[in-house]
Amino acid sequence: MEKTRMYADTAVPVPPPGPLPTDQPARSDAAPAGGTWRLLWHLGEMALAMIAGMVLLGPLWETAGAPLGLSGALGRADVAALVMATNMTVGMTVWMRCRAHHWRGIVEMAAAMYVPFLLLLVPFWAGVLDGDALLVGGHLLMVPAMVLVAVRHRHEPPAVIRRRPAVVALARRWPTGLALLVTVDMWVDPFVLSPWTMLVLPGGYLLIGVVRRSLGGPGVLATQLVGLAAWVTLTLVAVAVGGRTASWLVAFGWLAHAGWDLAHHRTGRVVPRGYAEWCGVLDAALAGTMILAILTTGD
Repeated sequence: MEKTRMYADTAVPVPPPGPLPTDQPARSDAAPAGGTWRLLWHLGEMALAMIAGMVLLGPLWETAGAPLGLSGALGRADVAALVMATNMTVGMTVWMRCRAHHWRGIVEMAAAMYVPFLLLLVPFWAGVLDGDALLVGGHLLMVPAMVLVAVRHRHEPPAVIRRRPAVVALARRWPTGLALLVTVDMWVDPFVLSPWTMLVLPGGYLLIGVVRRSLGGPGVLATQLVGLAAWVTLTLVAVAVGGRTASWLVAFGWLAHAGWDLAHHRTGRVVPRGYAEWCGVLDAALAGTMILAILTTGD
C-alpha cells in the first residue's frame, strides 16, 4: 500500500519553480489589462494627480506671496498660468514616479503641462488674447499633449526605483503630510470655525462606517452614536452661549476628536487607519490654530 501511494505521488507532475525575485518592482496597477482602457486609466490618474497638485500647492503660493509682496504678481494671468502649470507638474511628477514611470516620460509629460501656456503667452502679451482665453486655451491644448505623451510611452516597462528607507518612511506618513498641507494657510491667518462644523466630526465616521459596513461589531454602532450625541450637545451649547466661551468649546471639540481619531487608528475599526491618521492630524492642527486665534485676537 505504501509503494502504491509513493508511485502515485511520483506520477504527479512537479510544477516548475517560480521566477526568481529581481530588482524589477511589482506593479499593483488596478487598471484593466486592455490597452485602450489602460491608457484611459493612466490619463485619469494623471488628471487626479494634477488636480491634487493645484489644490494642495495653490494655498502655499498665496501664503508665501503675501508677506513677500507678490500677491499682485500672482494675480496676473500669465504668472497664474505658469504657477498653475508648476502645481500640476509637481503633482503629476510625484504620482508618476510612485507608479514607476521612467524620467524621460515624466519630463515629456511635464513639457505637456508648460508648452501650451508658453505658446499662448506670446499672443497674450501682444494683446490678442485675454487672461481667460490664456487659461482656458492652455488647458484645452494640454489634453492632446498629454495623450500624445501617454501613447508614446504606453508600452514601456516599469522603471527600477530604489527608495531609501527615509523616503519610504515619509511616504508611509502621507496622510500626515496631506493634513498639514491642507491647514498651512490657517497658521498664517488663524480663525475660529463655526460651532456647526463640529457636526462633521461624528458624521464622517458614521457615513464611512455605513459605506464600509464596519458598524456591525459588538458595541461599534453604540460607540459611534454616543460620540454623535456628545458632539451634537457640545455644538448646541456653543451656539447657545456664544462669544469667547463658544470659541473655546469649538477648539476643545476639534481637539477631542483628534483623540477620537487616535483611538480608532489604534484599533483599526470603522475607518481605514490612513483616514484616522489624516483626520487626527487635521483635527489637532485646526484646534491649534483656533487656540492661537483665541489667544491672539480675542475671538
